[in-house]
Amino acid sequence: MARPSLVDQVAEALLERIVSGDLPPGAAVPGELDLGSQHEVSRMTVREAIRTLGAQRILRVERGRGTFVNPVSQWASLDAVLRAVSEGQDDAAAAVQLIELRRFLESGACELAAGHVTAEDLAELTRDVDAMESAHRSRDVAAFVRADLRFHHRILQASGNVFVAVLFEPLHRILETRRAQTSRVPEIQAHAVAEHRKVVSALESADPARARRAMDEHMQQTLADLRTYVLGERSPTRP
Repeated sequence: MARPSLVDQVAEALLERIVSGDLPPGAAVPGELDLGSQHEVSRMTVREAIRTLGAQRILRVERGRGTFVNPVSQWASLDAVLRAVSEGQDDAAAAVQLIELRRFLESGACELAAGHVTAEDLAELTRDVDAMESAHRSRDVAAFVRADLRFHHRILQASGNVFVAVLFEPLHRILETRRAQTSRVPEIQAHAVAEHRKVVSALESADPARARRAMDEHMQQTLADLRTYVLGERSPTRP
């Protein structure tokens, strides 16, 4: 693997300060001279590093005023956004938004999967749900999370759309972390098992609209459970 250039090293150091909260949204970035001295690099190297983060809309340069950190919602780098989320910036809002993204994409993937899913796929999905239920009974959170992630990955693959799985791949790490947090709640596990069985039943019907609806209802239940049992925002009812 090629060694990161000085520009990459400075850009990475700045990004680390941003995602850690040392340089929060709206904060002014130190000047080129200060950064150059801190990292023992030239002003040109610092300028290129800032330009790199600016191209990702992580930073903005205001002529005559300086360089400032943009809100995460404006960033154009998925990797950087995932880092910010995983290190806890606006954790509650990020958790909700992640489920909203999943609802948008996975409901469509499930609709597509209804037209492609095979008997073998259905058998594997059923085994995954059985594994989730077994893990729930034995209070094995790690096993529950693995089976849950496998279930959703199979549906993405069964959609037959190569872009769907590719889009979700960068989310795998953060999804695994989030599942490990929420799946510690027994009520959330029980709801998830029931909703997953409904999704399998809908896929067995080969009815795309029913499959989409089943996944959408699962995502709604997931969001309701997050708000109720994790964020403490509301009573355990569907949104």
